Amino acid sequence: MSVSHDDVEPVTDHVHDNSWSANLEKPHHGEDRDLVVSQALDAVEHTAPGNHVNLVTHGEHGHPETYLYEVLEEFFGDAVRYEYVEQCGCGGHVTRAHVEEPV
Repeated sequence: MSVSHDDVEPVTDHVHDNSWSANLEKPHHGEDRDLVVSQALDAVEHTAPGNHVNLVTHGEHGHPETYLYEVLEEFFGDAVRYEYVEQCGCGGHVTRAHVEEPV
């Protein structure tokens, strides 16, 4: 089952000039891996350089290395460094995406 992305509240609506967490483990995220990826990309784009965003992804889709890391690398290249942090007690996963300062 796929959720209409137009019906889902955005993960954020402003640029975060601090480190923050994006909650991508709501029930509609569990139903739609494309939504998780799309909102993860939005979260990184809304993080100011020199900060990081914790991408808390739904456990339904498994480890984020299987579907998210390649997309992050494709979209952001060297501008974003990411690392796996941990699996939450609820089954979700935390990936920290560091947005690098421009050189």
